[in-house]
Amino acid sequence: MPALRTLLAIPLAAVLLCVNPGSAPRVEPSAEVTLPLLVTEGKAPSAALLVTEGTAARFATTDPALTRADHVRAGSITKTFIATVILQLAAENRLNLAAPVTTYLPSYPPLRDLTVRSLLTQTSGLYDFTSTTGGEIPLTPAAVAALATARARPTPPGRYHYSNTNYVLLGMIIRQVTGRSYASEARRRIITPLHLTDTAFPGTRRSVPAPHGPDAVRLNPRTAGASGELISTLPDLNRFYQALLKGRLLPHRALSAMLNTRPAQGRYGMALIPERLSCGLTVWGHNGRMAHTYIRTATTPDGSRVLTYRATTSSLTNSTQLEHRLLNAEFCQP
Repeated sequence: MPALRTLLAIPLAAVLLCVNPGSAPRVEPSAEVTLPLLVTEGKAPSAALLVTEGTAARFATTDPALTRADHVRAGSITKTFIATVILQLAAENRLNLAAPVTTYLPSYPPLRDLTVRSLLTQTSGLYDFTSTTGGEIPLTPAAVAALATARARPTPPGRYHYSNTNYVLLGMIIRQVTGRSYASEARRRIITPLHLTDTAFPGTRRSVPAPHGPDAVRLNPRTAGASGELISTLPDLNRFYQALLKGRLLPHRALSAMLNTRPAQGRYGMALIPERLSCGLTVWGHNGRMAHTYIRTATTPDGSRVLTYRATTSSLTNSTQLEHRLLNAEFCQP
């Protein structure tokens, strides 16, 4: 295995590990820029990233305590897994994205004017249950649905409004259609076929499996459920997004629908967030915030290059501007 190499040229030394077999360690200019920004400007105590390009990978960290194999709470990256399962079911003609939500959840009449597609694209206008729970109180899916339908909608249907409630409802629809939980379906359809051996839906298990970083606090994952329960690793997340954008998980028509941002006014596809960079490239991915962890993925449209980075904080300072700079540094370097 190549030796670790200390980057003395940056203020907060990062450690790079080249994991492309047979190659010598090399310093990547993009990593020199990206990691210090997460710490110096994002105000994160520590950070790490993994870039995958083909079969080659590059890992970097500002803190040797963070490793490539660390398990990490993926937060809202869970939504991309849930959306993939829903789109697979639609491709199998087992559900209709244009159907009213009440077709599958008849116990909630207030949802009759919403479609399954509106949940996927964050255009339902439904109240976000985490505005009440603060992400700290575990609720059953039924309790989430009851809470959201009892509250006034912050926006009318058809306008983009990010709400974790949407994906809890999608988890309920998966169970109604298949007779199995969203976790079981995601394991059967995504995790097992892709050999994501370090990815799991923990259910009510509060701990994060070892190895893990200092941000792995105990938490009941039911505080997020289908909107953010997943635990994974940087390599597994890269493998998932690479397979998704390469068309290995969805037929072409379904993947095109997933990348269509028009229903959400250009801001959201179906659990994929577009980011247009200064070099003209649009990358796709999602972010997640969960219990002292911030994580973000970004993928080229063909899945040829994938970046996932994590920071030991639930919120990066100036995150919108900073992340745009980070992604430009990684994807727009010559």
